[in-house]
Amino acid sequence: METVAAIPKYNLTDDQEKKLILREYRALLRCLKPKLKTRDKELVRTAFAMSADAHKTMRRKSGEPYILHPLAVARICVEEIGLGVRSTICALLHDTVEDTDITLDDIERTFGQEIARIVDGLTKIANVIDVNASQQAENFKKILLTLTDDPRVILIKLSDRLHNMRTLESMKREKQLKISSETVYVYAPLAHRMGLYNIKTEMEDLAMKYMEPDTYKEIAKKLAETRRERTRYINEFIRPLREKMEKSGFDFEIHGRPKSIHSIWNKMKKKGVSFDEVYDLFAIRVILNSPPEREKEECWKVYSMVTDEYTPSPERLRDWLSNPKSNGYEALHTTVMGPQGKWVEVQIRTKRMNEIAEKGLAAHWKYKEGQADESRFEKWFHQIREVLQSPDNDSVDFLQDFKTSFLAEEIYVYTPKGDVKMLPVGSTALDFAFSIHSAVGAKCIGAKVNHKLVPLSHKLRSGDQIEIITSNKQKPSEDWLNFVVTAKARTKIKDALKEEKRKIAEDGKYYVQRKVEGMGAGYNSHNIDILVDFYKQPSTLDFFYQVATKTIDLKELKDFHVLGDKLEAPKPQRPVMELKPEYTGASEYGKKDAELIIFGESSDKIMYHLANCCKPIPGDDVFGFVTTGKGLTIHRTNCPNASKLLANYGHRVVKTKWAKNKEISFLTGLNIIGLDDVGVVNKITNLISGEMKINISALSIEAKEGIFRGAIKVFVHDKEELDELVKSLKALTGIHTVDRFDAELPLNSSGSSH
Repeated sequence: METVAAIPKYNLTDDQEKKLILREYRALLRCLKPKLKTRDKELVRTAFAMSADAHKTMRRKSGEPYILHPLAVARICVEEIGLGVRSTICALLHDTVEDTDITLDDIERTFGQEIARIVDGLTKIANVIDVNASQQAENFKKILLTLTDDPRVILIKLSDRLHNMRTLESMKREKQLKISSETVYVYAPLAHRMGLYNIKTEMEDLAMKYMEPDTYKEIAKKLAETRRERTRYINEFIRPLREKMEKSGFDFEIHGRPKSIHSIWNKMKKKGVSFDEVYDLFAIRVILNSPPEREKEECWKVYSMVTDEYTPSPERLRDWLSNPKSNGYEALHTTVMGPQGKWVEVQIRTKRMNEIAEKGLAAHWKYKEGQADESRFEKWFHQIREVLQSPDNDSVDFLQDFKTSFLAEEIYVYTPKGDVKMLPVGSTALDFAFSIHSAVGAKCIGAKVNHKLVPLSHKLRSGDQIEIITSNKQKPSEDWLNFVVTAKARTKIKDALKEEKRKIAEDGKYYVQRKVEGMGAGYNSHNIDILVDFYKQPSTLDFFYQVATKTIDLKELKDFHVLGDKLEAPKPQRPVMELKPEYTGASEYGKKDAELIIFGESSDKIMYHLANCCKPIPGDDVFGFVTTGKGLTIHRTNCPNASKLLANYGHRVVKTKWAKNKEISFLTGLNIIGLDDVGVVNKITNLISGEMKINISALSIEAKEGIFRGAIKVFVHDKEELDELVKSLKALTGIHTVDRFDAELPLNSSGSSH
């Protein structure tokens, strides 16, 4: 779903366009062929005709006819996810209700209730009343409500998002950032959770291409340069394994595949290593054609052949055969020491497991017939349903909770009786207590993990056995929210706290009522609204609560006037500062200049400050973010908070870029690690202050067992100067790594002239 541009940017005649559309439609029918029953073809044709007609005047940003988008989405559903005819119809119609004159009733009349319900789930919410609630989070909530009824909604939505990511080229820069951030923040983890690894990987790679273009290009270039030697290495690694497996009579295929750019980048960041030091740039995959009853046994046999040939790393064995992931993923992973001292990851699975790994949820249904136990997906849907039924409406919180609760990797833990519970990584004893029952959670005072006493905040690990200790005197407290990660626990704690607040607020309510009636005014909603507004409280409940806890003193009531039975608040003596946000200038100026803010030149016209979380400097890729009451904050696009801000509050993002201004210098920091050599501090300071004439603001160095670690804060004019400095520092002998750090810099650094 996307904005539509009126002006085509590409040149095809009407005839060529018709041929192109027809070609795409035929390609869709071809891949649907095995699934088409007699009447299906007619239904698909009707859906195509309906969509083509409804979208006929519309074009995508690239200028091509809009109908190519629904066609492409339908094709992804069929080819890459393995969905069938009904999903194809929904994919063809997914934008019609939102963007054209077609209504849900029209769709229901033509295709029936089931398809209308899915299309409704795919239609964005037209207008969210609450200005602060994030449109994205609200839409997402709606999708999830339908997901638990019909998971096809999510699968079509993921196809829609994947196609938008593949065609992001023609969008404006800030739109690219917003869509990429949403993708990394919600859709890629969701694809992963649905077991769609290929789609998850492609989404992350495409998002990185727009959010961190330089790093993306650099890694892609290095991967291309090393392709030949990688292929040679893979062949050398596979040869002895192939011979062994052929001798044992296995029916199998074995091949190497490169890791995604995004996962290589993650490894580089996590381990603090360069591209050349990332050991597992590729994985070897063995796919066995085994009968169901011999799957496990044959996978383990192959594992023993691999580890006979190459030495395994003991802590790198992952056994998802005995305990599949909750998204259905089954495989054996091990990392072994291959030729030339390189670590190589080997993945062993069967054809059935491979299909589930690639087609996720859709394949899972195909193999589900005849299984007695409730599937892992159903358990997952059940948990989501539970949380969605809670009346608590803070959408952004909901999105954050959903991410930590339902999209994280899981751990397996045990009850005292030995039943298995699955919880997201990072769960605590308190999360476990709530997962058993909300009443157990609310009364929990501690736990025994593997028979040892631990506090509520104790983080659990896979394999732990937990016994919860409760007390009837226990009540949930505010600080509990700081150490639970599951949505169920958070919701139940918030409900309990609200209930407690409500009880206390009752006292405040009676006190206010007595005061107001004592003044001769009526105790009614108009008067209460006046008071809530005057005392700047977010809600009536908060107002009564603050009165009851004596945080608000009602002494100002003597300045109120009573007209009839209505209260009238006193006029403020002087203008209240809060009413004049710093950024009014920014938005007025922005309108004139197509919301383009150029730093340096126009900094006198616009109030802005640099985000402390990532400390941008000129030359960094940045965006402006309008914060309530604080004006414009400038963040780097690869800031740790960027994807959350862009995904949740895309409407507050302002396009921003730097102008050259050599007058202002910005504070930034570098971490340096190297060998502790005589005179190393001297070398570093000489280079920075002497040769490069850069001002040092602070310098701390500690040496331990032959290694030194230094942190330096310097004033630079822009990113070019910083890059030059990093390059020169790395060239010094004995220096191993130089990294920019973005943590809060204690000095006032909004830019001071030097």
